[in-house]
Amino acid sequence: MKPIVRILLFLLLVTVLASLFALPALAAEEGEAASPEESSALDVKSVKALAAAGLIAVAAGAGAVSMAISIGKSAESTARQPEASGSIRSSLMLGLVFLETAIIYALIVAILIIFVL
Repeated sequence: MKPIVRILLFLLLVTVLASLFALPALAAEEGEAASPEESSALDVKSVKALAAAGLIAVAAGAGAVSMAISIGKSAESTARQPEASGSIRSSLMLGLVFLETAIIYALIVAILIIFVL
């Protein structure tokens, strides 16, 4: 695996672990304890928010890594064959559009998780 991919995966892992360890601290509230009905409703909302955030984080991270790799390969192939830069650029843009579409679909699913389920 290339060093940049290892670094990005390490940063993604550190971010996920830090967010998991920070959740109990952020969930603690001062004051009276909530009734069981209220606490279960809060738990469902929390799970929905975490699922949506996790979905967006994974989709955006994977999309960013994929875009970086494809842009790097495109620049490398343009440097090797400058006369083919037009077709390389058009296929790169088409690929980037498909990657962004996948990320937008993940955003729509996250919104559905929050508001529909």
